[in-house]
This record gives sequence, C-alpha cells and structure tokens, in this order.
Amino acid sequence: MDTGASNHFVVGEPPAPMTTRRKAIFATVIGSGLEWFDFSGYAFFAAIIGKLFFPAGNETTSLLLALATFGVGFVMRPLGGIAFGIYADKVGRKRALSLAMLVMALGSAIIAFAPTYESIGIAAPCLIVVARMLQGLSAGGEMGGATAFLTEHAPANRRAFYSSWIQTSVGFAVVIGSITGAVITSSLSPESLTAWGWRVPFFIGMLVAPVGYYIRLKIEETPEFASEKRHASTPLRDVIREYPRGVLSSLLMVVLWTVCTYVILFYIPTYVVKYLHMPQREGFISGIVSGAVLMAMAPVFGALSDRVGKQRVLTIAAIVILIASYPLFSHLIKSPTFGTLLTFQIIFGVLIAAYTGPILALFTEMFPSRVRTTGLSLAYNGAVTIFGGFASFIITWLTQATGDAESASYYIIFAAVVSLIGTRLTKPYQS
Repeated sequence: MDTGASNHFVVGEPPAPMTTRRKAIFATVIGSGLEWFDFSGYAFFAAIIGKLFFPAGNETTSLLLALATFGVGFVMRPLGGIAFGIYADKVGRKRALSLAMLVMALGSAIIAFAPTYESIGIAAPCLIVVARMLQGLSAGGEMGGATAFLTEHAPANRRAFYSSWIQTSVGFAVVIGSITGAVITSSLSPESLTAWGWRVPFFIGMLVAPVGYYIRLKIEETPEFASEKRHASTPLRDVIREYPRGVLSSLLMVVLWTVCTYVILFYIPTYVVKYLHMPQREGFISGIVSGAVLMAMAPVFGALSDRVGKQRVLTIAAIVILIASYPLFSHLIKSPTFGTLLTFQIIFGVLIAAYTGPILALFTEMFPSRVRTTGLSLAYNGAVTIFGGFASFIITWLTQATGDAESASYYIIFAAVVSLIGTRLTKPYQS
C-alpha cells in the first residue's frame, strides 16, 4: 500500500520555482474551471433544453433525450483524450490545454445561438449534438493534460496537493454554474427563462474562454517535459503495450469519481425538482454548497494523502461512500427539506473531496512523462464515457422504470465496488 511519495516517479529536472508553481495552479484552476463550466452548463438546464430541442409529447421522454445528448459529449471524450493526449506528449502540455479551451468555446457558441426545434425542425437537435461532440473532444483532453501539467510542476512530496487543485477547479465550475443558474431562475419569469434565459451560461462560457486561453499561453512548460530527451513518437501504442495495468487500474478507480461527480454535483438540481418536487432555486443553491465544499476540501485531502499515503486515503473514502450512499439518499427522500438537502450535499462534498484529492497524483505514478498525458486521458475518459456520461440518463431511466427514487444510490454503490477493485491493482511504473 502506498504510504507516501513513490520512489519510482523520477523527475528529469528539479521542480519549477515557487512563483511558477503558483502560476501553474492559478492557470489550471481558472482554465479547467471555465472548461467544466462550459461542459456542465448543459446539465443544469437539461429539462428546458429537452422541451425546446427534443419535443416528444412527454416531459420525461424529452428529458431523457436531452440527457442522452449530454452523454453524446462523453462518447467523444476518449477520442479527445487520445488526440489531445498525443499532442500534449509530443509538443507540450500548455499548447494542448490552450487548444482544448478554444474548441470548448466553439461548442458553447453553437448552443448559445442554436435555433430551437420550432424554428428549424430536426436541424435544431442536430446542432446541439454537434456542439456536445466538440465539447466532448475538448473535455477529453483537459483532465490528462491538466494533471500532467500540475504534477510535473510540483515537488516530489506534494504531488497530491498540487493535482488536487484540479478537483478544486471542478468545484469552482459547479459553484459558478450553480450561482449563474440560481440568479437566472430567480430573476426571470418562466417565460423569459424558456425564451432566452437558459442561453446565458453558454454566452458566458463563449466570452470568457479567451481569458483562459491567454492565461494558459503565458505559463511556462513543465520542467519534466522540457527536459525529456526523447518524446514518444507513438504514445498511444506505447502506453497500451507497456502500461496496460496502469490504464486498467486507473480506469476502474475513475468510475466512482465520475459517477459521484455527475450524479451529486451536476444531476441533483434536476433530481430534486423532478422527483422530490423542491424549488429549482434550492437545487441550485445546494449545488453551490457542494461545489464550495469540494473546492475547499480537495486540497486538504490532497495534502493529507501526501503525508499518510494516497492509496490509503482514497480506499477509506471509497468504503465510506459505499456504506453511506443508501442511508443518505433514503433520508433525503423521506425528508425532502432544504436543510436535509444541504446536509446531503455537504457530506457528499467532503466524501468526493476525500476520494478525489489523492487520485490524480496516484495515477501519474503509473506512467512516465513521455506517455503520461496519453495514459491518463485514455483511462480517465474511458471510465467517464462508460459510467459517468450516461449516469444521469441511467438514473432517470431506472427511477422511471422502478418507481424507486433511491436508484441513484444503487448506481453509486456499484461504482464504489468497481473502484475498490481498481485500488487493489495499482502499481507504480518502474523507471
């Protein structure tokens, strides 16, 4: 079991100076936060998008179609992960991350300006699908590139702390997305919200992306990549051939991460409105709370895991999530009050932070620098596509088919079991 920093993670050059490392954290949190804000904005207004672009004569069917299109973005993520991963391992982390941001902005612009089904018929949902495909390509390259970027800037004994800031960026995206949603739904009439209000997050994402692009271009390349004497010419083939165990164990461990992220952080605002009949404003506020908890606690657990062991912290968190999921959902369903919802989100926010704080640093120890971004992107996006992208769809379908609103907890329990298997397969690469 991992009890600290791995001796097998060899760095070709000393870590970057403190000023550069701080800039790297800032560039990653802002850039990744804007990426995830763009990508997840669709989830917050899935119900309205379903009515406008996927009219099916049935509210649940429209929502399912909209959520399925949300999942289309995830189908593209392995392709984006491979493409941007290869690019990052060949030409550099910051150039790949900057390009990913521009592609995400293009997807947001298409959604922001897309005419509805009533205006142009079947072409309307086709535009949404194209936009989600572009956003999926971009998001696919984000996590692997950002992880390699931060860990390669970090000191050897603080890699979990540095990489945990990526999860802080996800919390940042949830917070600004939820605040945007809460302000829009509170200040607009239902008619205005349906007519144009739901487009506001996509306009914001489109307009602020150039800021993130500029910030990323100004940061220095990582010392480890810059000092690499030989960059892989075929990183995808090399990582599959030489590090299959690293890909498999990382993929399995991502399952719980992605399921919790897309069920708890992004789907709950829709879930509480549809199945618990709570006001949408309360759903958004609960999203703000859970995102804020994740922002604050991910670095805390990252720093803790640098001291006591990344695999140890991650395993304990997975076990607690497995045990606590059903009671937490059961209590929320039996007592659907705002206070119960906030408690639910706070507890899950802490648990998700505990699981994800150490996870990315653990992944980086399984791949050398020359194939690191490709290996991380392949494992991460494979799991996200299979288990995370359609999590909202699966839970909505299960709940509709069984009439059991606790179906969400069963899916999280399943994910925890899968990821615990992954923790037992971890093995650092041998330099």
